[in-house]
Amino acid sequence: MWLYTLRRILMTVPILFGVTIICFALVHIAPGDPIQNLLPPDATEADAARMRSFYGLDRPVPIQYLVWLGNVLRGDFGFSISNNSAVLGEISRAFGNTVVVAIVSVLLAFSLSLVLGIIAAYNKGGTIDKIITAISVFGISVPMFWLGVVLVIIFAVELNWLPATGMGAQGSENFSYFRWADLRFAVLPIIALTLPPLAIMTRTTRSTVAEILNHDFIQTLRAKGLRERSVVSHVVRNAMPQVLAMLGLQLGYLLGGSVLVETVFTWPGTGFLLNKAILTRDIPLLQGTILFLAVVFVGINLVVDLLQSLIDPRIKRN
Repeated sequence: MWLYTLRRILMTVPILFGVTIICFALVHIAPGDPIQNLLPPDATEADAARMRSFYGLDRPVPIQYLVWLGNVLRGDFGFSISNNSAVLGEISRAFGNTVVVAIVSVLLAFSLSLVLGIIAAYNKGGTIDKIITAISVFGISVPMFWLGVVLVIIFAVELNWLPATGMGAQGSENFSYFRWADLRFAVLPIIALTLPPLAIMTRTTRSTVAEILNHDFIQTLRAKGLRERSVVSHVVRNAMPQVLAMLGLQLGYLLGGSVLVETVFTWPGTGFLLNKAILTRDIPLLQGTILFLAVVFVGINLVVDLLQSLIDPRIKRN
């Protein structure tokens, strides 16, 4: 197990190195000059040159990459061009806000999809299966930002039950799940973020469980007189590696921050921060946010791989 874990960790090193190159290159390929956003309209070329020299943007791109990579390896993501605050601090605060809604959304989606997927598989081809399949197709097809706008219109504008935007009077520093005055601000973003992963994981669970139910060992378990509840536990254990793989992907996507959903609800998470960095052409903030989210995504999938090998030792042997 330790050898497998070490091998998987070593495999992430070239992936992360490639991520740094792609992240740096994409930001610099994008059109626009970030310095122009900082200068007043009457600024001269000499002023612009001094600003580029101050931020190191006048150096050759490979040198800029090496300097940036060296700073990142020391935990220094630089300072935002827009407000001169530490990039790592900005990302940490935004990531904490995204975790608030992403974790709840994924846990809800995982638990509900497991139940719905098993029920659909046991009723394959029946009315219940068709209803669950229709709900799943709806969840996969509906864009999250459109769902967010509809939720705001119904529950915030028409019914006036829940707030439309923001994170509450306490702000992100003192947010608590156990205080309704705070939690009510997170309800609509959580619903908008839950539906797509719920639909995808329900489809995955349904197809995996239906396939396992056709295996010979299921008939053997029933022939030995096991209760159906025990048979279900064996089915779930065999289906778990595929479900966990999908869970890891969905959690990575949500922790990456849904730019559109967080923008619709003005939720100050990583997606909202990324949107702000793109609009202001804030290169250090943009690079830092993309890299941080990529590292989180790789880390989550590494953990999921290790969990899969614990549940199914055949993965480790392969």
